[in-house]
Amino acid sequence: MDKGVYCLLLECTAPRKVRIGALGEREFVPGWYLYTGSALGSGGLSRVSRHIRFYREQYRKPKWHIDYLMADEAVRLRKVICAATEQDLECILAAVIGGEGVPAFGCSDCDCRTHLFYRQDEPENEVLHAFERIGLCGTVHFVDDQ
Repeated sequence: MDKGVYCLLLECTAPRKVRIGALGEREFVPGWYLYTGSALGSGGLSRVSRHIRFYREQYRKPKWHIDYLMADEAVRLRKVICAATEQDLECILAAVIGGEGVPAFGCSDCDCRTHLFYRQDEPENEVLHAFERIGLCGTVHFVDDQ
């Protein structure tokens, strides 16, 4: 399986307070959340499949920050944008996306401020442009388009 970098596009449909593991309770407003991640381990981009399976399963135990958010009933994993690369570009992609976000989310293993960003409007084109800016061609995969 190819290694790479990805961005999950999640839609929050109602105001929520969600306990995010050791981060504690965080407030989420309706809109879109963009989560950047890397898949450079032995499983490569199969990590994206793991996120999708986690989202779709009814009974699950959260492991990562993003799991706690995806487990909330008001959060929908709508799309995943990913690109194959051997380079560690997760933090660079997060910096290019930037903007308002949830502090310390998904970045306990780096020096970034966050890897989860908020947008009011659907961000697919913006995220694709961010991939292009770091020299990658992102591919969009639809997960939950209802």
